[in-house]
Order: sequence, then structure tokens, then C-alpha cells
Amino acid sequence: MDPNTPQPSTPLPESVTNALMSIQPRYNSFHQHHVPHMASGNSYNQTPGAGPGSIPGATNNSNNNNNLQPATTSVINLSNSSDVVIGPMTQYQGSVTIYQYMDATVEATRIASGRNNQGRGLPSPEQTSVLRQERYFLYAALIIFTIVAFSTALYFIIKHTQNITNPSQPEILFGNDYISGTIPNLGNGHLVIDRQNWGAQADTRGPYPLKHPTPYVLITHIGVQSTPCLDMYRCSIKMRTIQDAAVAELSLPDIPNNFYLGGDGFIYVGRGWDIANAYANHTLSVCFMGDYVRYEPNDKQFSALDHLLAHGVAKDFLTKDYQLVAHNQTRTTRSPGPYIYERISKMPRWSPCGSPGHSACGAEIGLPLIWAQDYPKKNVTKPVN
Repeated sequence: MDPNTPQPSTPLPESVTNALMSIQPRYNSFHQHHVPHMASGNSYNQTPGAGPGSIPGATNNSNNNNNLQPATTSVINLSNSSDVVIGPMTQYQGSVTIYQYMDATVEATRIASGRNNQGRGLPSPEQTSVLRQERYFLYAALIIFTIVAFSTALYFIIKHTQNITNPSQPEILFGNDYISGTIPNLGNGHLVIDRQNWGAQADTRGPYPLKHPTPYVLITHIGVQSTPCLDMYRCSIKMRTIQDAAVAELSLPDIPNNFYLGGDGFIYVGRGWDIANAYANHTLSVCFMGDYVRYEPNDKQFSALDHLLAHGVAKDFLTKDYQLVAHNQTRTTRSPGPYIYERISKMPRWSPCGSPGHSACGAEIGLPLIWAQDYPKKNVTKPVN
């Protein structure tokens, strides 16, 4: 076969043609104006036997106008040479235009096959949108994590600072188990003012111990036209006055009641939990500080009474089914006054004992008919020597 005879055209794949036309406008222009056969056949011709010196796309004569010759890449190193000719030397008469069409075809083929280095790994618009959303989600997660970590660290720092500033202390309880220099609190602002704080006589003490748990609670008042005290200063003075009168005038060993309720809502310790009162053993006496035949008690005093009795039950100082009685139910007296009696008679633990139609209070445990164990007996004739 004659090597100069043109060979049949090889059609270009459509994907290569489309990629070729999208590379650069000059290739598109070349395709439209200089390669008319590609528009219909999408092909290019390669002349077998073209040597290394062949110039692709060169126009030699009318027989080769539509033949495009691919370039063959060679590497030759020359040094200290001049007038060097490699391969056949072709001379052209007239204007010559050379198009680098083969390079564009190779690049278009790579783009169509996905092997173009420049386009490798570039995501599609849909993938770009997903990647952007994932990036925003990651940023949001990092911001939230940073905020949570900062808040947690700040919380522990503040808590640690508070613990240093206000060190934790044991629970303040009623009695002698509270921290020195503090005042125990039964809750709701009801402070417990012990004997030392209100200024009790140091050497006075009742003669009988009080066993726990105690089954009766006796409610009394001071009486003798005593005005209610409304602050710790005045209530402490009243406590000292009551103790002095009991010891000096009534010949009692100590202040009569176990506890006293001031108009300030505080609880003042008389004989306390462990010493029997002046009325009857096996009872706990609580006195409202004032004359409640003339004056009405306030809500602070009854709140203090509730907290005191609840504490007594919780600590087993009182039986869980203790009975609440008024002083006038155990002897002939106006104590604790009609205002107090009206309210305690409506309390759930109140007992009607000692009233008409009921047995005497404490008879079932052997208490005397009249509760006055510490008071000296009057009109007792001394034996003649």
C-alpha cells in the first residue's frame, strides 16, 4: 500500500469533542472555521510514517488540506551545535499557519476520561453543597462544644471559689452539737437562744432529769400583766427577770419551763430537753412570753412552737403520739390565757384531758392530779420539836 495514500478517518468520541470545544475559545474557533469535517464526522487523520519532523496541521498542498498530523514528543539534548537539522527538512512557499490542535485533543481526551490533573478530585455542585453544609455543621458543633466546656469550667471555678470563701460547716442542730460562736436555727428563722446567750445564772439547775421520749407537752404563759417582748434584747431581759423571780420569790431551783417563745419568733432555752420542768415530770413545758389574757400571740410564736415540737419528735425527745395540753387543764389557773387556748385546742395533737367528762391528764402514766411538783407546799405546819 502506498504510504502517501490517505487513510480512512478515525471518528472522535463525542465526549472528547465536547471537552475539546470547552477548553478554550480559540480551539472552538479553529474547529468551526478550519476543520469542517469534524462537525459531521468528528475525526482526525494520522498519516502513517510521519517522521519526527512533521508539523501537525501544516498545509502542504490541496491533497492534505484536511489531514491533521499528531505530534510525536521527542527529547534531544544538543550542546555547542549550529545549523542542526533533525529529520526531514520541509520548506514551504507562501504563508504558513500552524495550529497546536493535537495538544488540545489530548487535553480534551483526558478531561472526557476523568484523567485531567487539573480537574481531578473537583466535586460536583451537589457535592459542594453537601460539603458546605457539613462544614457549617462542624463549625456549629465546635462552637457549641467550646461554649459548654467554658460554662462547665466557669461553674466549677465559681463553686470552688465559694467553697474557699464559705467553707462547708456541719449541720447546725438543736442542743450542744452546734459550732461555737453560732446560734442554732430550727428553720424559718427560728433561732434557738441558749442559756448562756440570754444570761442565765450559772449555778441554777432543776432537780429531776427528764426521760426521753416525753409523752406530754404542756403550754403555759407568763401572765402577771407581762407585755410580749419583740426582740432578742428585751426577751433576754425578760428571761433573766423570770429566773430571778422564780429563784428568789418562789423558791424554785431554776426558771420553771423547758422552753420560752418570744414575740420575735425565737426559742429561748429554759431547763431544756434533759431537765424536768416545775410542773410535772414526764412532760415538756413550753411558755409563751407575755400575758395572753390581755394580749394576742402572733403567728411567729406558733410557727416557732410547730418547729420546736417537730424537732423534738425527729430527735426522739417526744413520742410520736405525744399529747398537747393547756396549763389550765392540769390545775386551776388562767394560764395560758384564752387566746392561746383557743388556738392550741384546734391543733391535731391537743388532748381534752382534764376537762369535764375526761380523765385527768397523765393519769395513765401515774402523774399527780395537780401538776406542781417543784412549787413549795403552802400552809404546811412545821412539826414541833
